[in-house]
Formats: sequence, structure tokens, C-alpha cells
Amino acid sequence: MREFPVFDAQDWSRQARLSVEQALLRWVPEHSSAELGQSMRYAVMGGGKRLRPLLCLAARQSVATLEPRHHSDFFDDAALRAACAVELIHAYSLVHDDMPCMDNDVLRRGLPTVHVQFGQAQALLCGDALQALAFELLTSASEGQQAQNQDPIQAQTQVKLCRLLSVAAGHAGMCGGQAIDLQSVGLHLTREALEEMHQKKTGALLLASVMMGASCVDPRALPAPALAQLSSYASHLGLAFQVVDDILDVVADTQTLGKTAGKDADMDKPTFVSLLGLEKAKVLAQHLHDQAQAALQASELPQTEALSALAHEVIDRPY
Repeated sequence: MREFPVFDAQDWSRQARLSVEQALLRWVPEHSSAELGQSMRYAVMGGGKRLRPLLCLAARQSVATLEPRHHSDFFDDAALRAACAVELIHAYSLVHDDMPCMDNDVLRRGLPTVHVQFGQAQALLCGDALQALAFELLTSASEGQQAQNQDPIQAQTQVKLCRLLSVAAGHAGMCGGQAIDLQSVGLHLTREALEEMHQKKTGALLLASVMMGASCVDPRALPAPALAQLSSYASHLGLAFQVVDDILDVVADTQTLGKTAGKDADMDKPTFVSLLGLEKAKVLAQHLHDQAQAALQASELPQTEALSALAHEVIDRPY
């Protein structure tokens, strides 16, 4: 059996975040037409936990040893492009979500939201440009690829990554969930309806992050049962993330959150806390976390420590 070094979660996260930040700085333009580049960088480089790109890189690591020609560098070009692409989709969704026609929020990550800083028209264009850039990253050749002796991203891998991301971001995923969210203000949803909304609005992109990372390996090398367990892990984690978000909206302050606290209650939105109560919501979050960890164990993949650590980060955000 192959032996691996002792896993250091903090060191892994530090290296992964650094790789993502450096890649985003390379690929998000600083200069573009009429301050568009400035607003794009403002939206993307203003902080954030980078959970989605880290999930992508962690999933890539979990399947790396299945390849006939094993690479020790888990932050390879395909994985980094996938990680940055999913973060760009996330960033665009936040820009649009904060606008007056949606949630009308003025703070994001402790800073003025993009429409406050640059105006509504520029914010709309900023989100559109970030969405387009995400797919540009997944389909373009890497700068200096030959000089670095990197293998080009296979066409079938590009197609798979683009499909996973587009489905997660579109009507069956994030946009569909947002549409349900907007129509649900002031309504009492059942638990099943609330879970469906958040599996689309929040969970779909988290699921795509994991599946995109796993898709950077030759699909013939990845056993179907392991892929199914990775999907189960991501689905449970996505729902746990939203439950914790609902809890934090009630118990945390604006400075801690980096966005306006209590906004869901003020807007009369259905949440897991309003449906279940605070304590039962906490129990549900822990249960979903445990199910995610169980799925990782059932996958029998050799290097899931990073995925496990990220699940702990989601649930351990301070109440």
C-alpha cells in the first residue's frame, strides 16, 4: 500500500489558497474597458475563504494516485483553471445577488458591494464579464505551458469541466435556486422545498467544485462507486454550509460576517432556523457534516484528508 506524508491541514490550505490567489491575479485582468477590469478585480480579490476552489483542488488530490502516470503536484494547470473558474462564477453571483433588484446589500466581506463602489450598470457588466471569463479559463491554453513542460488540457476534459460548471450555474442550479429564493419571500416552505432551493442555490456550485476537481483525472481511472461517494460528500456539505449560514445570520454580528447580519429575517426569507429553530438547525448541520465524512470514508480513496478538513471548516465556523 502506498504511504503518504502526515497531512497538515493548515499547511495544505495555506499552499492551496496561495496557488489560487496567484492564479486569479494572473487571469483576472487589471486593465480593461472603462474600469471594467478594476471592478472585476474588486469583486474577486477582495478576500473570501476560497472554499470552492479549495474543494476543487482537494478533490483533484483525492483522485491523483488513480492515474497511471501519477503527478505529485496536485495544483496542476487543469485543476487550477477549474478552481479559479468556479470561484469566478461564485464571485459573479455575489455581485448580482447584492444588487438592489436582488438582496440590495451594501456590504460584502466588510467592503462596499460592487454596485455601491462602481454603480449598478458597472456591477451588472462586471458579473457578466466574470461569468464569461470562467469559461474562457476552462477552454484556453495555459500561458507558458510548453516552457513549464505541462501537458495541455485534453479536449474531453475541457468539455466535461464546462458542462459541470454551466449546469451548476444555470437554471437547474444556482440561478434556479435564486429564482425560487426570490419567489419564497414571506412564504412558509416545507423542509423538502427549502432543501431543494438551497441544493440549487448554494449546493450546486459546491458539488460542481468537487466533481470538477475529480474530473481532472482520466475518467477511466476513477471507479464509479468512488465518484458517487464524492458526489454524496459534496451534496451533504453544500446543505450543511447553508444551514450554518442561516445560523450565523441569526447569531453573528455584521463585523464578524462581513455582510449585513439579520438580513434574512428582515426580508422575511425562509431559513433553516425559521423552520426548525436555532438548536435543531445546529443539530442538522452536524448531522449533514457527519454524513459528508461518512461518504468520504466509503469512497475508499487514498487521500481525502483535505476534503475532510474542509468539511470541518464549514461546520466549525464560530456560532
